[in-house]
Amino acid sequence: MRILLTEDEENIRLSVQTCLRTAGFAVDAAVDLSDADKALWVNAYDCAVFDRMLPDGDSLRYVARRRSRGWPVPVLFLTARDQIDDRIDGLEVGDDYLVKPFANVELVARVRSLCRRGAAAPSPVLRFSDVELDPGRHLALRGGVPLELTGKEFAVLQVLVAAGGETVPRKELLALWDELVAPTSNVLDVLMLSLRKKLGPPQLVHTRRGVGYLLR
Repeated sequence: MRILLTEDEENIRLSVQTCLRTAGFAVDAAVDLSDADKALWVNAYDCAVFDRMLPDGDSLRYVARRRSRGWPVPVLFLTARDQIDDRIDGLEVGDDYLVKPFANVELVARVRSLCRRGAAAPSPVLRFSDVELDPGRHLALRGGVPLELTGKEFAVLQVLVAAGGETVPRKELLALWDELVAPTSNVLDVLMLSLRKKLGPPQLVHTRRGVGYLLR
């Protein structure tokens, strides 16, 4: 799932980026509303996280304008403004409102909830061979045994299972990261080694050299 984070305070922006990426989300970062506009022009997002007050304006008004034109992406506002009126304003325009300082685990839970809410329909349980994935509960099983997967490992396996044995190109899998990951990066290869180890024998994930990966 891909998230747009708009936050002008560098320390908070980097902390939230790291937190969400560790949880398995692809995160594109913007420092103001102008940056956010550019990102929204070229990318589709499952959720957007906005700091309330940004250098070039109030993100609440920005989101309200977009919503008036039918923009459907779920929005979480991050803010130090904790008055009841502020919370009500945020919830009337956006979908959730989190006051700084906040716990990272709560942020991840709220973003994941918004991504599910924004989906057109509940994610079905996916199966391939003896692997079963329940995206709604973030549960993965092989042979009925739960797998301890990271967020990114789960996301990659979900794409492979959904492909039903067809080859998934490297480029498509790398898109699960974010725009900072270069096509020549080895992050996917490292993840696949870990995923194969966790899936155990017999080997399920196979490589088509120079093309991508598939389940067989």
